[in-house]
Amino acid sequence: MPPDSSTSDSFLDVAGAEKAFGGVTVLGGVDLQVAAGEFISLLGPSGCGKTTLLRIVAGLLAADRGAIRLDGEDIGARPPHRRDVGVVFQNYALFPHLTVAENIAFGLKARKHPAAEIAPTVQRFLELVHLTDFADRSVRALSGGQQQRVAVARALAVQPKLLLLDEPFSALDRKLRENMQIELRRLLRELGITAVFVTHDQDEALTMSDRIAVMNKGAIEQLDVPSTIYRSPATAFVLEFVGLSSRLSGTVVGQDHDQVVVDTAFGPLRAPGSFVAGASVVLAVRPERIKVNAPGDYALVGRLRDAVFQGSKIQLHFETQGSDQLMVETADLSDGLPPPGTEMRLGWAVADTLIYPAP
Repeated sequence: MPPDSSTSDSFLDVAGAEKAFGGVTVLGGVDLQVAAGEFISLLGPSGCGKTTLLRIVAGLLAADRGAIRLDGEDIGARPPHRRDVGVVFQNYALFPHLTVAENIAFGLKARKHPAAEIAPTVQRFLELVHLTDFADRSVRALSGGQQQRVAVARALAVQPKLLLLDEPFSALDRKLRENMQIELRRLLRELGITAVFVTHDQDEALTMSDRIAVMNKGAIEQLDVPSTIYRSPATAFVLEFVGLSSRLSGTVVGQDHDQVVVDTAFGPLRAPGSFVAGASVVLAVRPERIKVNAPGDYALVGRLRDAVFQGSKIQLHFETQGSDQLMVETADLSDGLPPPGTEMRLGWAVADTLIYPAP
């Protein structure tokens, strides 16, 4: 049963949103509650429904079923221009024949703001996005990062109740994208804006979000703060999609109090949880939790397949069988990169071990 949106104290409340195209279900009854001033990321692979959900909230697409409330009001039947929602698109959708200042002023003029208010508002947002010196420049003469800031300023200048962003950094190079992530987070917090952000980039979601909704096949598999999404993924899909992990398949051979004993290619291993004997499972652990030649609850011996230098860290990949993957991330290899074939003792805590039913 979806939550009763009429009694929710969420600023944005999406209840039971469904959408199908040509008989193919894209959203299967999604519920999403966002608090005032919160930054939520919709994270997932292409085709999972995240952009469809964003477009439904914006009013650019009609849901087949479900309700949408914003600041206590039902906006499901309202056209886009009456929802008090700002949207920043992937391609920015700027007006190429207008200057930077004219682009930012466009929404204000369309909403018939008094002329005396428009100029100072535009100036304020030019300052917020650090484009004061570009006010009279054509947007066609701007870099990708500058155009992105104009698009954000234009969406925020009308002071919407909600800001929606559809992968606005996807066209930027890595360094600029990382700078813009921090800059946008600062700007939204300074203004107290509630925002929903669509991305398929896990690092982007972890960096920017107050909470992350991980979507898969038209449903939200987990909605939580970034640290919980990463450290305690609720499903094997969330584990795979957010971050790297070592994974060992096995069969449950026993239960010891609050731990299960699993037979793996590396021998019996333990994990917190409860599974019936004979169940096929996957054990997982984040690679930075595994210690090389150091004490731990386990004492596996792995044969190195490859060592990859990545600046602040080194990835060690060990030989495994089948679909298993054994990977370690470490910053402490004082003797340099070990050669392939090196045997290493690997240890980690049982408490760091995740367990899921085998797919």
